[in-house]
Amino acid sequence: MKPTLLPILRQPIKTERRSSIPASVVKARIDAAARSAASLAAGVVFFSALPACGQETASPLRLDDLIPDAAVNNPDDWAADATQSRASPVQDDTPSARDTPMADVPELTIGWPEDLSLPPIETLDPETDIAFAREALASQLILQNGTVEAIGSTLTIAFPADFAAFPLRQEFVSRFKTLSTITDLSGTAESVAQLAARARADETLLTDLLRVYGYYDAQITRTIGSAASGASEADGPPGVRFDIIPGQRYTVGAIDLGQLHTAPDFAYLRGQFPIASGDLLSSDTIVSSQLSLNLALGETGYPFAEIDPPQLLIDHSRSEGDITLAVRPNGKYVIAAIVSSEPDFLSGQHLATIARFDAGDIYQRSLVTDLRRAITATGLVSSATITPRELTPPTRGRPGSAALDIDLTKAKLRTIAGAIGYGAEEGVRVQASWEHRNLFPPEGALKLRGILGTKEQLGGITFRKNNFGGRDRVLTFDAFVSTLDSDAFDAQSIALIGTYERASTLLFQKQLGWSVGFELVGSRERAPNAGATQPRRETFLTGAVPATILYDTTDDLLNPSQGFRLGGRLSPEISRNSGTQSIYIRTQFDASAYHSVNPGLVLAGRVRLGTIPGTSLDNIAPSRRYYAGGGSSVRGYGFQQIGPRDTAGAPSGGRSVVESALEARIKTGFFGGALWAVPFIDAGSIGSDPAPDFDDIRFGAGLGIRYDSGFGPLRVDVGVPLNPGPNDNPVAVYVSLGQAF
Repeated sequence: MKPTLLPILRQPIKTERRSSIPASVVKARIDAAARSAASLAAGVVFFSALPACGQETASPLRLDDLIPDAAVNNPDDWAADATQSRASPVQDDTPSARDTPMADVPELTIGWPEDLSLPPIETLDPETDIAFAREALASQLILQNGTVEAIGSTLTIAFPADFAAFPLRQEFVSRFKTLSTITDLSGTAESVAQLAARARADETLLTDLLRVYGYYDAQITRTIGSAASGASEADGPPGVRFDIIPGQRYTVGAIDLGQLHTAPDFAYLRGQFPIASGDLLSSDTIVSSQLSLNLALGETGYPFAEIDPPQLLIDHSRSEGDITLAVRPNGKYVIAAIVSSEPDFLSGQHLATIARFDAGDIYQRSLVTDLRRAITATGLVSSATITPRELTPPTRGRPGSAALDIDLTKAKLRTIAGAIGYGAEEGVRVQASWEHRNLFPPEGALKLRGILGTKEQLGGITFRKNNFGGRDRVLTFDAFVSTLDSDAFDAQSIALIGTYERASTLLFQKQLGWSVGFELVGSRERAPNAGATQPRRETFLTGAVPATILYDTTDDLLNPSQGFRLGGRLSPEISRNSGTQSIYIRTQFDASAYHSVNPGLVLAGRVRLGTIPGTSLDNIAPSRRYYAGGGSSVRGYGFQQIGPRDTAGAPSGGRSVVESALEARIKTGFFGGALWAVPFIDAGSIGSDPAPDFDDIRFGAGLGIRYDSGFGPLRVDVGVPLNPGPNDNPVAVYVSLGQAF
């Protein structure tokens, strides 16, 4: 250890001025001066090892050196001279010149060092061999026979052996483990230097957590030493052990809920704060009960309710905690009106049709939140803020009325979109569109679209009215001309289609969906690659009144893992071809089911049945017949390649269809569990008669992968035909967004 330099202060010896001093007095004073000088000499000797700044080390002073000769020979004269020399000098007020040298300081006899040479400062090397003492810890611990929980390689916690003394230990340990800073240490030399500081922080954390569970008199002993108790050598990383004696768990004392008793629904609301005096004290329970009460106020008609943060007063003498939660219900209200900040853009009357409540209904916060989401989902606004405003106050136990002021911020309404792609079923395809989403307010959109591809060309205009006549109801009119060259038929068509529907969206999945509409289609169609000997294009004029229904209990629109779907389509149609008029009904039934065996395995299956009774196959336009094969039908086969064929070998379609599929979706450990492997087997058949044909069923099997993108699964399936026909390829690949079904 390096010595520390200490200052030595010189104090003048006080003297008394007398006319005569007896010899005995002088002797006593000399003896006292000798004793003081001896003490000072001892101090000088003690610090003699420390050279004074700019002064060489001197030998110890003797007593004779400290007593002046004048004091021994003539004490009276020596005392008088000393007194006179200490008298105050006459002050000279004449200012001195700037270059006048300073007078010598009295009693300063040590010469000022002119040439001072200090030794260089010694640089100390870091001491890398520091280690924590490896003493046996058993004698230092409070809980020598306690239950020890290992949090990590360097951290343990000891609890009383009696489980009843702290029954929440498992939950407590799990919670502490997620918050502890010691568990982040790597055990290296750099981390060891942080261990003591982090141990103190963890001790504070343990104290706070114990108080969360109601233990306000807990005792915690922190010990830092060998990770293994009883180790005798410093050959491993040090460890931290906390011994915890929880003590008595406090209970709830008095409860003050402010003005909650003034609410008309006090009994119900008090039940939503399920804490009573005498209950075990828990901060978690207080917070969750506050949230429950806040939710209940918002759902039972209190839009202006206020709740202050909870306060807890701990009384150690009673081992209780008094809870104060200042609640101000501020009256119960019904919703009287909806007021829009943009009445010409989205009027309050239109927004009322979107809302899931009517005027006069009790205020419910969840329904107001749902309305805000629905307004945002229109795509016409970038933000919507809903603020309740009092119209009339509550009187005589009757609720007051409030208006909902909706502040809207308009979004950009025009969209230009385009895409270029290639698919095995569509070929090369370029499409573009322009849309104004509110050209005909409210929510009247107009869209122009075009497709240019190797197999399809189309130009069309679409009018769509969202939330028409009610929430999530859409009216659509679509007019287009198109040319479609598929493997089954070539068709040149002009069509006008109208639909009124209630369908699921990505934001609002519905259990029941339906649609009704009409279709007016004129087309000129023929079999593909028809030569000179083939018939010319036939003209078909078709009118249809389709209706669909879908019952959906699944948990996700794009990636279901539980539930089932049942769907049906019924379309009475009338067709005229070459002077022949035909009436028939196109019907189709679809069912799919999903079952999650465990978080990493989902089994899925589907069935489809369809039939067209009422007329012969030749009287039905090729574009309106049933086909099978492809990525959403029977995988392993080309698009529309399953079923009867004409004399040229092209698929001719049929009047009945049967399809089924079964697949297992297996989660892998790749890409953080986002990659799934999907083995599958499909089957399907097309019949020329209305009754399903099971004599010529085609089977396909393969393996697919799904990548969970967060928005929806990206699907890649590779299938092979198990009983291929002469025109089927040996393998088929399908890529799309979403599951196959």
